[in-house]
Order: sequence, then C-alpha cells, then structure tokens
Amino acid sequence: MKPVRYLTGITTTGTPHLGNYVGALRPAVEASRRAGTENFYFLADYHALIKCDDPARMQRSTLEIAACWLAIGLDPEHVFFYRQSDIPEIPELTWLLTCVTGKGLLNRAHAYKASVDKNAAAGIDADDGVTAGLFMYPVLMAADILMFKAHKIPVGRDQAQHIEMARDIASSFNHLYGELLVLPEAAIDDNVALLPGTDGRKMSKSYDNAIPLFQPREQLRKQIAGIVTDSRAPGEPKQAEGSALFQIYEAFASPAETQQLLQAYADGISWADAKQMLFERIEREVAPMRERYDALMTNPAEIEKTLQRGAEKARALATPYIGELRHAVGLRNLAAQAAPVKKDKAAKAALPSFKQYREADGLHYFKLVDAQGRLLAQSSGFASPQDAGRTIAQLKRNELTGVSLQLADGITDADVANALSALDAAA
Repeated sequence: MKPVRYLTGITTTGTPHLGNYVGALRPAVEASRRAGTENFYFLADYHALIKCDDPARMQRSTLEIAACWLAIGLDPEHVFFYRQSDIPEIPELTWLLTCVTGKGLLNRAHAYKASVDKNAAAGIDADDGVTAGLFMYPVLMAADILMFKAHKIPVGRDQAQHIEMARDIASSFNHLYGELLVLPEAAIDDNVALLPGTDGRKMSKSYDNAIPLFQPREQLRKQIAGIVTDSRAPGEPKQAEGSALFQIYEAFASPAETQQLLQAYADGISWADAKQMLFERIEREVAPMRERYDALMTNPAEIEKTLQRGAEKARALATPYIGELRHAVGLRNLAAQAAPVKKDKAAKAALPSFKQYREADGLHYFKLVDAQGRLLAQSSGFASPQDAGRTIAQLKRNELTGVSLQLADGITDADVANALSALDAAA
C-alpha cells in the first residue's frame, strides 16, 4: 500500500512565535513520525515575495524558520525538507496550471476579495495595490501541492478554500490532458490550539502581540509578565474562561498540570504567581530547543547544505514528473517523434467523457456524458477522489463488473456500453 503524502509550507516573512509553534510547527513535527506517511515541509519563499519587498528580511526569515524546524525536531533524513525556490519545476507547473485556470475562480479567492473590499470601503479603484502575484498566488499554491502528488494538506478551516481551488485547478488540467494530477484533500484539525497574544486577541505579528518562540529567557519572562489580565486581587477567585494566560498555559501543559492551575485560579492565585507558572512551563519545553536553535543560527552554511540536500531529494520526484506533464500538454522533443500524426479534433470531440466533481456532502462523484454533453449515467458517492478515479479507469477499459451506475432517464444499458466501447477503442 502506498504511503499517504502530507505537505506543509510556511511563508518566510517573519519570526516564528508561540502561536506558530503550538498551532503548526509542533503538530507537524509530531505528524512526521507517523507510520505509513510521506511528509513534505517547505519554506515558501516565492509566496513571501507577495508580502515582503525587503530582501534582507526575506533571507533572515528563511534562516530563522529553517533553524526553527530543525531545532524543534524535524528530521530532514526522514522527510522532504526544502526551499520552494530551489525547485524550478514548481514555477514551471504554475504556468501549466495558469493556462487552464479560469479568472472567475481566482476572483473568488479570499485574499483577493479582501483587498477589493478594502479598496471599495476606501472609495478607491478596486484593484489599487493588487499585484498579479497576489491575484495568482492560488495557482502557485496549487503547484506546490500538485507537484508532489500530495494527498492531505493540514490547514485551518479558514484556509480550506486554498485546497478546494487546487482541486478545481487539477480537475481542469486532468479533463484536458488525462488523470495525471492527484486531487488533494484538506486535513482540518479543529482541535489545534489558537493561542491568544499578550493583549488577548489572536497571537499575530500584525497585532504586535506575538511572543517570539526562541527569544532569550529573560525577554520571554518580560513578555509573559505583560500579558493582559483583569483587576482581581490575590485571594480572589479567577476565571479561566477568557483568560489569555490560562489558554496559553493549557497549550503547553499536561491535563494534570492544567487541572492544577485551574484549582489555583479557584483558590485565588495572584496574577504574578500565575504568570510565573506559565513562564516556567514554557521555558521547560522551549529551553532545550532554544539551545539547538541558537547553535543553528550561528551556522547558516550547515542549514544551506541541509536545504540543498532536501532540494535534491525533492527534485528526484519533481523532474521526471514535470517531464510527464510537459509531454502531456505537447511540450515534446521533436526528434523523438516518428512521422507526425494528424489528429482529427472533431473525432476527439465526438467521444463520450467522464466528469468528476465533489458535492456538498463531501463525497466524490462522476458522470458519463455523450459527445453532445447529454447525461448517460451517474455514479454513487466515493469517499476519496482516488476511489472515483480508479472506477473511471475501470470503466474506460469497459470493465463493468462490480460498478454501480444510475442511468439517466431514457438511457439503456446498451447506450452506456456503446459509449464505453467507444472510449476503449479510442484508448
């Protein structure tokens, strides 16, 4: 059985903070050790160009994030760990996908719509400040995923649209050139902690409330001391619900430790003592990693070697695959062809076809239509696009055993059999 492939990327535009660690980095490293999986982790520096025009900051952030991954335990020998810009096949695939992606699909991307809405509220041109990079970034994101045939993409629920767009783009490509691209699925974990920042809002660099992951010990203590609390005095019971301090502690502590702080809240612990407990708990987990991180940051050449080895490993998959895709779209070596064969476009268009899609129930379906687009048969639901694709391949070989299809009104088994025979003969 082939392993399930997971893929995760982090944009190189900032310094990792506690929220990044708890919500993405720590669970990703833990997931990399699961049996039966292949895991891809990359530094999304092409994506960073959309947000950052400071080259020195880009380079520094790339170093910090790479060092962070390695310091918290990512093993580059057991995963694919690479820098996006070291894989030239990704921008090439981006162009191939761009040529099959409808502008209407990109118009619906959340980031682009948010920029347009912001401009509308300000009474300025809808596309003011909107670069082609911002508009096209869902295609680059799709290429990141599709390049390595990733099955599962861990994302928050607010990012699920990115995966749906990648599926739509892949489906458009496959419809034209054959079932070459794997349709990915979003792996959404609603239990992932979203940490509050020092002001109680979601921890974010844009809110200036983030607590950097590997800052010096005393700076960490100072920032924790600055977490906003209410005016309850020592001896007064404290409320855990809505307490940013308690939520951060819970993300690091064991259930028993969390229960201990909960009892301390009820007993009226002072905020100063509660913050000291939080500092000690975070420091216990972060200190060994900080030591490794600091050592890595003083040796960028070693990190570069690690990324280059990762790129070589990733390109061993990407280079032959982009060759397949180039051939499929017609970018071919002329000398490798025999006498040119003229294909009858009308004959090709006159063939029946399968159309694969996903419904609101989360299941995957396909339908068989004739050359004029008339519906012949409809499948039942499949749990994954791969299952649907395998059944389609079986039908294209005119193998009907064990396949259940619902015929459209007025359609007979003979109509379906004739359509499948035509496909089999064409193949």
